[in-house]
Amino acid sequence: MTVPEGRSVTPTPVTSAAQLFDEQNIDHYRALVAAGVDRVVGQLVGRDRPFTGITPDRLAPEISAIDLDRPLGDPAAALDELERVYLRDAVYFHHPRYLAHLNCPVVIPALLGEAVLSAVNSSLDTWDQSAGGTLIERHLIDWTASRLGLGDAADGVFTSGGTQSNLHALLLAREEACRLREKEGFRRPEILPRLRILASECAHFSVTKAALLLGLGPDAVVAVPCDRDRRMLAGALARELDRCRRDDRVPMAVVATAGTTDFGSIDPLPEIAELCDRAGVWLHVDAAYGCGLLVSRRRHLLDGIGRADSVTVDYHKSFFQPVSSSAVLVRDRATLRHVTYHADYLNPAHSAEARIPNQVDKSLQTTRRFDALKLWLTLRIMGADGVGELFDAVVDRAAEAWTLLAEDPRFEVVARPQLSTLVFRYLPAEPAGVTPDAIDRANLHARAALAASGEALVAATVVDGRHYLKFTLLNPRTSVRDIAEVLDLIAGHARAHLGDRLVHA
Repeated sequence: MTVPEGRSVTPTPVTSAAQLFDEQNIDHYRALVAAGVDRVVGQLVGRDRPFTGITPDRLAPEISAIDLDRPLGDPAAALDELERVYLRDAVYFHHPRYLAHLNCPVVIPALLGEAVLSAVNSSLDTWDQSAGGTLIERHLIDWTASRLGLGDAADGVFTSGGTQSNLHALLLAREEACRLREKEGFRRPEILPRLRILASECAHFSVTKAALLLGLGPDAVVAVPCDRDRRMLAGALARELDRCRRDDRVPMAVVATAGTTDFGSIDPLPEIAELCDRAGVWLHVDAAYGCGLLVSRRRHLLDGIGRADSVTVDYHKSFFQPVSSSAVLVRDRATLRHVTYHADYLNPAHSAEARIPNQVDKSLQTTRRFDALKLWLTLRIMGADGVGELFDAVVDRAAEAWTLLAEDPRFEVVARPQLSTLVFRYLPAEPAGVTPDAIDRANLHARAALAASGEALVAATVVDGRHYLKFTLLNPRTSVRDIAEVLDLIAGHARAHLGDRLVHA
């Protein structure tokens, strides 16, 4: 394949009105968007690494020197500049050796959706700004709720991502907990300090952030211990629920995770749901990562999720959608009333009485993009099974990578993956005389050296106080050979860093 030549672009028209997207400027729109696509393709084709290794110190002066009050006037010049300050050094998630975070390569039908939704620019807050977009989003929520098994009373709304979805769900849980205690005669100022959120010690940091934003404080989040596979211990949860009752605390919600960020572990959902049912506690399942299982041959790993009161799903993680594409769903649509506010100029109360579908009635956001369109076109063109095939491929690859790591004496791997994440670290073959701190530094050095070379990108985390590296596999194009070669690079960088410590051990 050859790199396409830059498409010629007509110089910017003289008047500002000539830049508006309307029927008078269709040719300008087509030419400019096509030229932008060509530049992206030119960067994509033949790229042999996911990153150039650029540092902030090198790139920042180039961007800071640009005078935004002096427009270039010429689209070609603007695209040249954009290549220099962004496209050239961007991190490309499509590359098979991007192995760092929960960023996926995206499918082409979703890119089609992105182009359409950006041009039309619907806002999904009210019916009179979106029309069919509202109904498409609602149909996708119903489809997801059905896949989750939440029942006929379920509902939800698209969000900006998992952090917002978790905040939204926990806001509903807080309001439900307060409503029940207020019926018992307690006042809100008495209730709030007693509320507790129980989440595994491997839960996403957004749970604690949500507690702060909800006025509860970080001490309101109770970390529940996990087993060796980093799954919440149901017995430990039962003890924490009992402790809350003994200490006159109110368990506002239990947060179970279906796909932890570090380990891809899935908490025992049926057992947790049973405990929540007995205790009358709101169950939220953070399936931001694991929602890809909804279209996978491994759907059984989500058994029990239909008993949740709320669920977070991130299509922009395991459905191969561009950011943003996420949703929060609830088992009982009535609970969404806790975020409903009516404004006479936007969604007056009489519009609800007239059954006008205003999505702002159940969203934390007002103006909101039609991000649902990307998933809609993906399902209409590829189908759910096509998406599931891609997700199953990365889970299969992670299983192969685990075998590779488990059999390689240079590395220690923490847990066998349920999804597509592996946490591991380099260990010297001659450990005598090499301190644990030195091994930590060697692994951190290996990650930094790898990023500086641009040959691959991996993530890092801390396990039991020690530094580890992490592969997050979300690219079906990543091969076992890619993984093996990256492991060799990591081992080489780490061993070189340890240097004389090994020679003289």
